[in-house]
Amino acid sequence: MKRSDIEGKAALVTGASKGIGKAIALRLAEQGVKVAVNYNTSPDAANEVVESIEDAGVEAIAVHADVSDIEQVTAMVDEVNRTWGRIDILVNNAGIIDDGLLIRMSDKAWDRVLATNLTGTFYCTRAALRGMMRGRWGRIINIGSVVGIRGNVGQANYSASKAGLIGFTKALAKEIATRNITVNTITPGYISTDTVAGLTQEQKNRIMTWIPQGHFGKVDDVAHLAAFVASEKASYMTGQVISVDGGMAI
Repeated sequence: MKRSDIEGKAALVTGASKGIGKAIALRLAEQGVKVAVNYNTSPDAANEVVESIEDAGVEAIAVHADVSDIEQVTAMVDEVNRTWGRIDILVNNAGIIDDGLLIRMSDKAWDRVLATNLTGTFYCTRAALRGMMRGRWGRIINIGSVVGIRGNVGQANYSASKAGLIGFTKALAKEIATRNITVNTITPGYISTDTVAGLTQEQKNRIMTWIPQGHFGKVDDVAHLAAFVASEKASYMTGQVISVDGGMAI
């Protein structure tokens, strides 16, 4: 009996050694999807994710790349293609923050965040897309953020990068809609990850006033949606921005 309608597909999940990326990688593996676990600075954590997937009887590999570096992205995609012959599902999850008020924001802080969060998505998508077009099937899932919709003080660079993903998603969805390839963005709100854990209690209390449901989300809230968007059940959904944020964006 098949685990799902995408069993046997091959996925690349960027930034998959922890947090939301890890949860998505594990959820796709539960559906029988082979997963390439991308990491940049956490090889041990990435290998632990691979081991968890393999223990469940599904193929997985760890692949290193800084997604802001085109040569590293090319090498990563080539490695996945050599291993499984294709990438059917691409989850652009890798992202960084470098917060600060705009008046004091350095050029480096602006450039680093845009290079990883937005340009990195462009590099990974362009590299994986040709194979999807040849196979006439694909799922591209971009992990945005609620602040790409509503903005946030001290995060002009991060908000801009995540807002850019929305425009990227809609444009690309139109370009490749006839090729049976969908492109969608999931916009999480405040999810219980290492980043949120590092906030002060005062910051957490303030953020909680913005969330109608009154609590932070779980990584699985995002992962379950990503698995659905990757499935055949979502084949008529493209160019969409789907919030998982406890109501923050409304």
